[in-house]
Order: sequence, then structure tokens, then C-alpha cells
Amino acid sequence: MCCKLRIDWIVECRNQKFIELESGRMKYVLVSGGVVSGLGKGVTASSIGVVLKACGLRVTSIKIDPYLNTDAGTMSPFEHGEVFVLDDGGEVDLDLGNYERFLDVTLTRNNNITTGKIYQSVIDNERRGNYLGKTVQVIPHITDAIRDWIIAVAGIPVDGKEGPADVCVIELGGTVGDIESMPFIESLRQLSYSVGPENFCLVHVSLVPVIGVVGEQKTKPTQHSVRELRALGLTPHLLACRSSQPLLENTKEKLSQFCHVPESNILNIYDVSNIWHVPLLLRDQKAHEAIMKQLNILSFSKTPDLEEWTVRAACYDNLTTPIKIAMVGKYTGLSDSYLSVLKGAAGVLVPGGFGDRGVQGKILAAKYARENRIPYLGICLGMQIAVIEFARSVLGLEDANSAEFDPETQHPCVIFMPEGSKTYMGSTMRLGSRTTLFRTADCVTAKLYGNVSSVDERHRHRYEVNPIMVEDLEKADLMFVGRDESGNRMEIMELVGHPFYVGVQFHPEFKSRPGKPSAVFLGLILAASGQLDSYLNNVGVQNATAPSPT
Repeated sequence: MCCKLRIDWIVECRNQKFIELESGRMKYVLVSGGVVSGLGKGVTASSIGVVLKACGLRVTSIKIDPYLNTDAGTMSPFEHGEVFVLDDGGEVDLDLGNYERFLDVTLTRNNNITTGKIYQSVIDNERRGNYLGKTVQVIPHITDAIRDWIIAVAGIPVDGKEGPADVCVIELGGTVGDIESMPFIESLRQLSYSVGPENFCLVHVSLVPVIGVVGEQKTKPTQHSVRELRALGLTPHLLACRSSQPLLENTKEKLSQFCHVPESNILNIYDVSNIWHVPLLLRDQKAHEAIMKQLNILSFSKTPDLEEWTVRAACYDNLTTPIKIAMVGKYTGLSDSYLSVLKGAAGVLVPGGFGDRGVQGKILAAKYARENRIPYLGICLGMQIAVIEFARSVLGLEDANSAEFDPETQHPCVIFMPEGSKTYMGSTMRLGSRTTLFRTADCVTAKLYGNVSSVDERHRHRYEVNPIMVEDLEKADLMFVGRDESGNRMEIMELVGHPFYVGVQFHPEFKSRPGKPSAVFLGLILAASGQLDSYLNNVGVQNATAPSPT
């Protein structure tokens, strides 16, 4: 794979005229981490992308995960965090969700590189004889595969425009020094050399802890981390130091002196009230100028426009009226524990999940919300729970259940999808973006989505509402107002006469964006705060007065 990817930037100059820059190579910004994991490399990488995008650059992102899994689909959320699903059905690390939300882009499964994917591709090539009988080794075959993957994916547009992005932000998961990340570090070292110093910028995220009652900020962990990174052939151009409080000037001086990084290139990402402040922190410390200076594009940049982020961060800080939403999880204790949480809640959210742990408590929560007219939103399993509860309580089918929880039930409200696999767990679910058609415009969810005829949302499930039972359910006013293109898969459920009792088979959280919240989440909050009716009335007035399309 040739690394000489040619791109054309179009940026706005200070005189407001547009000029086309000289064609050049892709620019790479690598974000690595040291000292400990969990420092927020994902938010840091996303925020760097936000600031560069605000300077007029097009940005794409890649996440490297050194684990042997081919993807995150079979990993426990307790061990690795929630799985994020992309449009193409890729089950990826949650950091890609940060990238999509911060940068407002649409990534693919190939934007998440894992050790499992790399080794699988190399072994497949070896089996096909692509290495011409050579001995296949970590160097050069694995490292070459990593480098080629990065270059190829970096050139794929993710913002809906033609041509590759200007800058690719790469996050290296894990901590420098981990054995499993060594091939990636070596490949990135080779990449930095092959593309040249003006096309590669390394931002190293580290921790500056405070030890003891004296409250002294310690720089030694960062010094050791940088030393280890240098020993592996990579030298950081910027340090992004995580701390509980802003760094003192003498702390920055020590870091600069012993890590050989200019003091102006030492960024401080201290604890803030919400993550919307992080891009603003980077802007205020002129991180964009330091990065673009290293990439030799500083003269073509413009002042970052982050007004929307500034307003969002301030709005979050100034919120004064709380809305209590009970999110029902997998508690295994007594059913009374669910009721105690629900009492006083203005709304109920039952998210997706797998397995039968806590199901009876969730059914109780759905019943409580239905009978007490409390706004309810069920996502994936949460919709299936609402259907099971309704079949039991309203239709009188006492043993109604999901085939996932009781394969022998006489009234399976939820069944296993025929195309699914019970043998292989990874990538065998109904995954990715699918179209849902509204059967009527006169329903809450259609109005929340803006009175459109269809929506595309992302899915991740093996079980679905049994279409055989739909007629009986709808006769009792549990209406399936959204279905798939075949009409046989139930996608959106609403209860007639209830203020807001909605279930969706898809996962709306995957396409929700800052400033553009998912319609059903917005509906739940509006209903819980008593503002849903006025909002829907305003939407109706706007649609009625909108000009007809020409």
C-alpha cells in the first residue's frame, strides 16, 4: 500500500478568500497514554479533533486496541465498557462513539484496529500464499499490516464529503510499555519515519498525581513514561497532562526540562465539570497552534470557532432543575428494591441487555410505569420487556415470556430471529443501520422525528417481538407504529392513551449527537418534565407553516 496519499485542503484565509493549498500527504496525530490506563485518551483525542475541525480542517479518527479479540462484540461491559455499534454493523470500542459524537462523522468497523484483526488478516494472507513462501514474522509482516491498514483507512472520507480528510487522529489504546502494544508502537514508529516529521505529531497523555498532605504535583511518573516512549523510538511533541487541579508553573518547567518538550507544548487537562469543556481547554492553551506548527500547516489555519461548544458547556453548568429518570438495571435482589427506586421518578428507562438476570424486576418497572402513567422508554430488551408485561397483565397470558428466558413458554412474545446463530456469538446478531417505516404519522415518535416517513437507526439484537402475537397486542391498544421494510419486524411500540409509553427495538443512543439528541430520548425528557405536548404542538405548527417543496 503506497503511503503517498495526496490531498487538497481548502481553507479560509484571514482575508475571507478561499485558496487551495499545495497538494500534500495525510497529516497524522497520534495520541498515546502513559503511567496508568483510564486517563481519558479517547476524550482527549476527540477534543483534539474538535479543535482542528474548528480551524477549518477535515478530520478522521482511528482507534487501536491491542487486545486479541477481533472486535468488542463478545466482551463484557464490566470489563471493557459498553459496545458501540456503527452504521455498517461494526461492534467497536466506545471511544469510536466519542469520535462520532464529538466530530459528527460516520465511521466504519475498519476505523477500529485490533490485534485480532491484524493477525487474522496476516494469517489469511499466509494461507493464500501471498508472502511467496517467506517466513511470516511480527516484523515486518505484522507491523507492515498495521501501517498499511492505518494509511488505507485514513484515506476514507467519513464526513460525507468527497476525498480524504486532512488530518487523521490515531488513539493508541492501553499504556506505553504494555507487551501487547509493542507491534503497534513499532509500526507507528515506522509510519512516523516514512511520512516525515512534518506529517506526524505525537501527543502523549500522562498523569501528574498529587501525593500526600503537602499537595506537591509529581512529575516523575510522566518523566519515566516519556523515557520509555523514547526508548521505543517515538518522541512526544506535546504532553497532555491529566491532573485534578491546574498545573503550577514550576511543574510545567520541570516537565519541559526533563521530558524535552517546549513549555508551550505542555497541555493541562485538569478535572472539569463536564467533558464539553475539554475542547475549550485545548483551545485556550493553543493546542491547535502547537499541533499545526508541528504539521507545518499553521499559516493556513483560522481561529477555531467553538462558540457552539462554549454555549453547550455553559448551559450544562447552569442547569438548575433536575429531572429524576429511573434507569432500571440488572439488580438481583427483592422486587421491592425496584419499586423503591421508581417511587418519585418522573420517568423510567429500561435499556438493552442480554440474559435473564433482573428481568422480573424490569417487568415490574414496566408495569409500574404503565399503570401509573409514568413516561417510559424501553430500548431493545426494554421494548421486549414492555411487550411481555403487557401480554401478562392485559391479555391475561400469565406465562407469556421471551424464548430467551423460557424456551418452553406456551406464549412466546419474543422469539429468536431465524437468521441468527446460537453457535457463534461474535457478529451474528442483527447489527448496524436499518430502516424503520412509520405506519402512521399520527403517533408520538413520528412527530418527535419530525413527521418523516422513515428513520434509519442502529440495531444490536438476536430476539424480536413475535409477529404472530402482534394482532392481539394491537387490539388491546399496544400499537407497533414502526416496522421494518418487510412489515414483519416490530421496531417502534406505543401505548394508546398513555402520556409516553414507547419502546424501540433499535439503539437510539448510537446516533445521538451533542446538539442533536435522539428523538426518543428527547421525548422521554420532555414527557418527564411535562413539556411534551407543547413541544409536539410547536412541531405541528412549524410543519404546517413550512413552505411546500418545489
